[in-house]
Amino acid sequence: MSILLVGGMDRLERHYLNEAISRGVNLKVFTKPTKDIGRKIGKIDAIVIFTDKVSHSVKNEIINLAKAKKIPFFMYHSCGICTFRKCLDCLQKLKKEGGLA
Repeated sequence: MSILLVGGMDRLERHYLNEAISRGVNLKVFTKPTKDIGRKIGKIDAIVIFTDKVSHSVKNEIINLAKAKKIPFFMYHSCGICTFRKCLDCLQKLKKEGGLA
């Protein structure tokens, strides 16, 4: 499974990546605004947006991108490691149930 994480804290990026690796998830992290993010994400199965650390315009850009490419997206206000773990649990459960490609 490949996930795009938008938002979050720079200092936690390594922790997000380690948590994903430990679960066999390929994770791409963008903690800062990035131009042409749509071209840089490649093939992903889901998008996670940490809304407390991302601007409204970036959030809207990502949501529009997700809708256009029919990629499921999930928004969380908190950006801590515990929130990310819960998010990964949820995504892996969805995948097992067949609700996620």
